[in-house]
Amino acid sequence: MGERCCAVLRVLVLQAAWALAGGQVRYSVPEEAKAGTVVGRLAQDLGLEAGEAEARRLRLVAQGRRASVEVSGASGALLVSSRLDREELCGKSAPCALRLEVLLERPLRVFHVQLEVTDINDNAPIFPAARKNFSIAESSVPGSRFPLEGASDADIGANAQLSYTLSPSEHFRMEEDNSKSRSKSLFLILTKSLDRETIPVHRLVLTATDGGRPSLTGTMELVISVLDANDNAPQFNQSVYNVQLSEDAIEGTLVARVNATDLDEGINRDMKYEIDTIIPPSTSDLFSIDANTGEIRLKGVLDFEEDNLYDVNVKATDKGTPPLSGHCRVLLEVLDVNDNAPEVWVTSLSVPVPEDASVGTVVALLSVSDRDSGANGRVRCWVWPAAPFGLEATFAGSYSLVLREALDRERVSEYEVEVRAEDGGAPALGARRGLRVPVSDVNDNAPLFAQAVYTVLARENNAAGAELARLWARDPDEAGNGRVSYSVWEGAAGGVGAAAGSGWRAASSYVSGDAESGRVWALQPLDYEELQVLQFEVRAVDAGEPPLCGNATVQLFVLDENDNAPALLPPAGSAPEAGAVAVVAKIRAVDADSGYNAWLRYELWEPRAKGPFRVGLYSGEVSTARPLDEADGARHTLLIVVRDHGEPARSATATLSVSLLEANEAVLAAGSSASSSGSGSRAATNVWLVVAICAVSSLFLLALVLYGASRWAPRAAVLSGPGPTTLVCASEVGSWSYSQRHSRSLCVADGAAKSDLMVFSPNFPPPPPGAAPKDTQPEPSALLHTVSATALFKSVPFLRLLCSPLLVLSHPLGIHGPCL
Repeated sequence: MGERCCAVLRVLVLQAAWALAGGQVRYSVPEEAKAGTVVGRLAQDLGLEAGEAEARRLRLVAQGRRASVEVSGASGALLVSSRLDREELCGKSAPCALRLEVLLERPLRVFHVQLEVTDINDNAPIFPAARKNFSIAESSVPGSRFPLEGASDADIGANAQLSYTLSPSEHFRMEEDNSKSRSKSLFLILTKSLDRETIPVHRLVLTATDGGRPSLTGTMELVISVLDANDNAPQFNQSVYNVQLSEDAIEGTLVARVNATDLDEGINRDMKYEIDTIIPPSTSDLFSIDANTGEIRLKGVLDFEEDNLYDVNVKATDKGTPPLSGHCRVLLEVLDVNDNAPEVWVTSLSVPVPEDASVGTVVALLSVSDRDSGANGRVRCWVWPAAPFGLEATFAGSYSLVLREALDRERVSEYEVEVRAEDGGAPALGARRGLRVPVSDVNDNAPLFAQAVYTVLARENNAAGAELARLWARDPDEAGNGRVSYSVWEGAAGGVGAAAGSGWRAASSYVSGDAESGRVWALQPLDYEELQVLQFEVRAVDAGEPPLCGNATVQLFVLDENDNAPALLPPAGSAPEAGAVAVVAKIRAVDADSGYNAWLRYELWEPRAKGPFRVGLYSGEVSTARPLDEADGARHTLLIVVRDHGEPARSATATLSVSLLEANEAVLAAGSSASSSGSGSRAATNVWLVVAICAVSSLFLLALVLYGASRWAPRAAVLSGPGPTTLVCASEVGSWSYSQRHSRSLCVADGAAKSDLMVFSPNFPPPPPGAAPKDTQPEPSALLHTVSATALFKSVPFLRLLCSPLLVLSHPLGIHGPCL
């Protein structure tokens, strides 16, 4: 009774419930179960009452193959009637399922019973041969690999998972190649150089152990002979050749062409190919190989249901003495034949699809079927491309094509969708059904300019109506949704320009735009001295409902033209330094232009001949070119030309009158700054000296009064608009300034030391709206401006430069900012 219970406990029932869909009962029983083992209570599972199974003659229907099970007439139980061998029934197939038909009379009914025979570890690993002979040259280097024949196990699953061990050896070790192939590759690795004279033959034992519980083992003896001489074995270009052939391949079909090379020369390089072993061993006569070309061809017929994987070990042996061999594996996978493709029908299609359709919207209904059965008739469907549509199964054989992602007509206006169906056969057969899904437009895109900010350069003095720029905004919508109109938009701030003397002015007073083309043109000529930068916005609006718009900022930079000549500035009082070479005066000028157009240079135009004076090319300083003497004369008139670097260049001229003084008069002039007590003592000795001192003092006081009046007279700067204001920069390298023809006389005498004037060019922010620009143009002065200098020549008296009236400016000067 105990043995009976143990046998029943070993029965693994996977499914014993009635399958309503197909009327099928499933049982599971381990192989090698003893006869009489109860597989399942069939009558009870079929819903029969007690005694009904015998009365209605419940029995199995023979199907040609011995089922090894029977139905008990009394109890209606399914029993094991004879030995069950899973390997005999199903080979390597998993799972091993027997399909039985059960007949029930009165009324006549047929039931399908599926009996799965589960595997037990009842087969030990078996090597193709009990002994394997190797010939290895003693010149083989450590690390050389030699393929070994693996064992096979008739079981499946974990019971067929083999692991290998090699008997201890200081020259060899065993390595398993755990590649993705179905069978492991075994290699004998040389770990230490061989010495045929020491050990001519190595004997090792290779053990294979399966993963069953308890585990079973199999062994193979490896006899390795160490050979001399030929030290290069043939090497295949691949260690494993993976080949696939359908099971209906005809005899003579080329399976693979293996190729090996030998680095030796002559007869040691010639080789022949041969099939070493084939797994499974029972198919050794199924393949042939050409000894010279390495072509492997079929000699028989493949059967997927019998064997679906072949492991062919090929050996290439050279003709050296001793011969060396190289090995490779050819893994042939047999593909099953499937002869019925699925069919796809479109039963409903709703197009076009609005681009704002919500996710989940049903676009089409489809029906899929396949006339095959089993795995070859199981069909799976999908959509290509995978986005933005997907398939949802509604019920068996019916699918809905639904929207999985949001659409964007501007990115893709029409989709070519392909519904693909593939059965479960091997090789799988498929069907395709193409669908064209157009997308209708909605106004979901605002016009977009290529740039957020456009920089436009325009030369001043352009003609009214001249095109300044052409802006284009892209709206990817179609029809009215993509039709764009343009307008110049003032905006809240920053889109206006300032005109000198007229306050702030709107951008629309300078520019206008075409509504259709986006062309921006000038309404009036631009003046760089009035306006340097104009910033405004262009708005693009589409004709959709509701309309959408986009903006772009335009920064218009006015480029300077050389339309202003240099203008001379009033002289600044200074005194020359004593010495052999002295600075007599400094010509100052400005130019209303900018850049090269305002870069000034100074030239001494008259006298042409080489004289005692010279002028700095960029500084405007008039100085003595050499020590002066009496031969140079008492009065000199210098004509100085001031030019800018524009194209064409503009210029202005200045006339400088220089008078020379005697040395004693210079001493008297210097004495005017001494104390009153000292002057009184000299007046007692020289009446003329007192007269000279009084004259010089009077002139000095007059000069102070005039200088104070001009210094503290109110003056303002003229702002030139919202752009940065550029000041005059006077230095040793030149001046950026105004320019006009001007004539003046300078008085040179001894006095304070000379100090140069440096005026830099800071950037001023634009004035606030409504601020009135101040007039900074100085009124022309009819009074005398004087500067003093001291000229000292060798053993000659000091010079006295007489002052002459100054010719006034012909018109006021406009300045871009305060000038020091």
